[in-house]
Amino acid sequence: MTGQLRHRLSRAVRPRGRGLVLAVPMLWLGLFFLVPFLVVAKISLSELAIAQPPYLPLTSWADGTLEIALNFGNYLFLLSDSLYLSAYAESVMIAGIATLVTLLIGYPMAYVIAMAPPARRNILLMLVILPFWTSFLLRVYAWIGFLKSNGIINNMLISLGVIETPLQLIQTDFAVYVGIIYTYLPFMILPLYASLSRLDRSHMEAAADLGARPMTVFATVTLPQSMGGIIAGCMLVFIPAVGEFVIPALLGGPDTLMIGRVLWDEFFSNRDWPVASAVAVVMVLVLIGPIMLLRRARCVRNSPS
Repeated sequence: MTGQLRHRLSRAVRPRGRGLVLAVPMLWLGLFFLVPFLVVAKISLSELAIAQPPYLPLTSWADGTLEIALNFGNYLFLLSDSLYLSAYAESVMIAGIATLVTLLIGYPMAYVIAMAPPARRNILLMLVILPFWTSFLLRVYAWIGFLKSNGIINNMLISLGVIETPLQLIQTDFAVYVGIIYTYLPFMILPLYASLSRLDRSHMEAAADLGARPMTVFATVTLPQSMGGIIAGCMLVFIPAVGEFVIPALLGGPDTLMIGRVLWDEFFSNRDWPVASAVAVVMVLVLIGPIMLLRRARCVRNSPS
């Protein structure tokens, strides 16, 4: 009798426990993502005003009735101005290319770490995580000393006789690519390592025993089993790179126009919060497309064949 009662109580408590486990992250996402996003979306539908805060409220009372005034002019302004469209396109292009290069660099590094002996593996992982012990701003700012006209790279190339005059490396798109790749490389390596460390090596050995070449083993065994890490790493790099502000501001030139820089100028220089909020909302909508594609690829991979 006691055993049956205990079994019934455990079955009744188990769903509640699962609900609490799911409620905590959902509450966190609601408070720190959904609520701020709704506030920004509300401001994007308002009009600019010389006030504090610098926008008009959406709702007002007139003769005892509630009036709601939605202003979609901010979004029409973004679509009609080529500056914003170019900033979105350039941000997606730079983030996409940087993500691809980061994947090409990070995959071999993650593979080497995953296949290393346990003692050496811990040391290599520490070296990957080591840059996080310093400030993000300092890490980006350090690249100025490498890329400037009298910096380390130009001085080394001149001393080797490769070039005679310094190259223009700083304040270029090349410098922005270098900064993004260097900064977000650990975010690519870590999920790739987590995926590659769980590889079933017996499958690789079996393919090799059957006469498959190393590239064939990689294409048919290693790459498919690590696709989850590839998708996770690409998302962790691409999403923040699209809205990056610090790296283009420090390493990019006047021709490097990314949406994060435009967003900063609208908020703090122009004090146009409605337009800046519209820029932020559209940026989220632009990111939804690649996220859905990556999620779709992950679902297709996990679905039974």
